[in-house]
Amino acid sequence: MTTFLLRLDPGPGDGPTVAVKDLIDVAGTPTTCASRPVAEAAAPAEVDAACITAVRAAGGRIVGKANLHELAFGGSGINPYTGTPVNPLDPDRIPGGSSSGSAVAVATGEADIALGTDTAGSVRTPAACCGVAGLKTTFGRIPVAGVQALAPSLDTVGPLARDVAGIATAMALLEPGFDPEGDPAERLGRVRLSGVARWVDDAVDALLAAAGLPLEAADLPGWDGAEEAGTTILFGEAARVHSALLAHHADALGDEARDRLRQGARVTDAELASSIAAGEPWRAELDAALARTPVLVTAGIADEPAPLDDPTQLDTRRLNVAVNLGGHPALVLPVPVAGRRFPASVQLIAAHGGEELLVRTAAALEAARR
Repeated sequence: MTTFLLRLDPGPGDGPTVAVKDLIDVAGTPTTCASRPVAEAAAPAEVDAACITAVRAAGGRIVGKANLHELAFGGSGINPYTGTPVNPLDPDRIPGGSSSGSAVAVATGEADIALGTDTAGSVRTPAACCGVAGLKTTFGRIPVAGVQALAPSLDTVGPLARDVAGIATAMALLEPGFDPEGDPAERLGRVRLSGVARWVDDAVDALLAAAGLPLEAADLPGWDGAEEAGTTILFGEAARVHSALLAHHADALGDEARDRLRQGARVTDAELASSIAAGEPWRAELDAALARTPVLVTAGIADEPAPLDDPTQLDTRRLNVAVNLGGHPALVLPVPVAGRRFPASVQLIAAHGGEELLVRTAAALEAARR
């Protein structure tokens, strides 16, 4: 079983069942980050992470700790230590990462909802690869206390579910009073990014046309620079967070995790500071675009999930890390395509705190798929 690293008894009740990425503390269980040296040293957590406390208080029932890409540092979901969760759409393709087990758990019905983390697309990529919905929340909206950091300037907690209603349910567990009732965005801004396969963009355009929401073209010239800055932060901060692992347990890490941490260690303090500073003008650019069109729309995945034997065929940061740098919320939704095994995916981006608007707008697009 590669979806879950640890199964738990959800106990009595009729509340939604919840899979939890094994980067998040659940009292009485070790948090292993799906990494051998972390697992060998891990003691059971004494208390729940703040987000788990909220979920339990709202009636959520934890069914297990879900597998992930080692240290949450990768977009394929491939893990040589704990095994790779099986993509239910095609076992020969990547499940996406890093919240791979979380995506597979909801896609296969083993949990009603799942919690993941998103630092550079780690909720949105596996959701898109496995044909489910995923929400990257506004930076700081959901507390990360009790969640193992990767890049603290970018880390967020967010839910995955089979549909938009499941995302709304998950947000209500995470945040009492979450209420997405109301109308979808009055206007959408369509952003086109290089590197996206034609069939994906065509599917997104067809869905937008079917939904009939007012639409206009939008331009984000700072996207490429934000992608570069966000990637520098991701690698630089990850190496600093896990410096002890790299210094004392490098041989026990998987090859990819070790190589990425070494790459991050080469990021200088000046380069890291400059990249963090780049976030301010980028946030201003995104906010200005969102003032014109309250929801921006991009593709949610660049192409089909890559083969397991060549995971680099899919660029998993291109559509994601710039949003993390801005701190904005983003929701991905699958877009079925006739004659294709894999759905496309659409990404909706809103202003800080705009999760309710994203859920309402995604629900309108979801209805237009039928």
